[in-house]
Amino acid sequence: MKSSYDILVIGGGPAGALAAKTAAEAGNSVCLIEKRPAIGTPVRCAEGIGKELLKEFVKPDPRWISADIESARIIAPNGTAIRLDQAQAGNEVGYVLDRKVFDRELVWQAAEAGADVIVKTRATVPIMENGAVRGAKVLSAGVPADIRAEVVIAADGTEAQFARRAGLDTTVPLREMMSCAQYVMTDIDINAGCTDFFLGNEIAPEGYLWIFPKGNRTANVGIGISGRKSREGTRAKDYLDRFVAKNFPNGKTIEAIAGGVPVCRPLPCTVGDGLLVAGDAARVVDPITGGGIGNAMYTGRLAAQVASRCIEAGNCSKEAMMPYDTEWRASKMGAGIERNYKVKEYFVTLDDAKLNALADSIASISFSEFSVLALIKELIKRNPKLLLELKALKDTLS
Repeated sequence: MKSSYDILVIGGGPAGALAAKTAAEAGNSVCLIEKRPAIGTPVRCAEGIGKELLKEFVKPDPRWISADIESARIIAPNGTAIRLDQAQAGNEVGYVLDRKVFDRELVWQAAEAGADVIVKTRATVPIMENGAVRGAKVLSAGVPADIRAEVVIAADGTEAQFARRAGLDTTVPLREMMSCAQYVMTDIDINAGCTDFFLGNEIAPEGYLWIFPKGNRTANVGIGISGRKSREGTRAKDYLDRFVAKNFPNGKTIEAIAGGVPVCRPLPCTVGDGLLVAGDAARVVDPITGGGIGNAMYTGRLAAQVASRCIEAGNCSKEAMMPYDTEWRASKMGAGIERNYKVKEYFVTLDDAKLNALADSIASISFSEFSVLALIKELIKRNPKLLLELKALKDTLS
């Protein structure tokens, strides 16, 4: 580990890995630090991603694909299922990844591009000069050190500690922090090619429960509920345990994780002097699904591209790097996050009867596209009054 680099990347997840790889390929000296002793662990997500989205960033490899998903179902409280089959979707449903292998592959690619990768190294505070970030003070295997950089890309996940310490407001309202729990279960009866999403206030209040296959008779079985619904006796784990006891009484749990996922709007600004914020730290998680792998890779890559241009131009001020913030907000990803946030805010108000009625209205449809936008358009077509309730979305749905 050297004491000075062009770009310091904090966090070894998909956002940090793509940032480091992109920056190194552009000819920058790059250091990626990861606070944990190993890349990819512990796994903190359901590991699903759309096929076409993944291919924008990396060539699929069977080594880190746990399941090739051929269909998906959204299951209403009354059991009504909205289904998409791969034959109808044109091969665009998704993969379930093995994040332990996938994340390491992305970081290996960054290292092969020329980035230094240092694990068990935590950024404690930013190095600040005249209000600008100029690197970070770190603890590397317990030893303090300074790493100076022209630009720091903060991709340190949901905690977003570095951006907060640099002066950005990264607060997430309690009701918009999804409380999550997930088990990796084996010896369970599932459709190994189908992902299931269960809705209902008795199953997952203001959230959903998922089954993501990871091979024959093995799956990620998890849940996310609104933070404000999580209290003693009604925690995410409590709802998950009840579902598992009912549906997989003989299943074996071989791994358990818990955590929070922000389903709020993104940070008001993801740029500072000498600082760019990417991935979950920037709050670019999909507000409906809680998925963030693709968005993390997109923002990580874009952050590195903008940082590279600014370093070459000799100006890494907030003003010079604002095209990063402007571009991702104007992108398809940014528009989708804003639209899905508004949809989420509507759907969390619905009781089970309303959810059942909406699901019943479109259960017989053969979808050619499986997306929030496609579902909402079909719901409005079948329930015209819904457009009045979602009037804030009228322009984005046209």
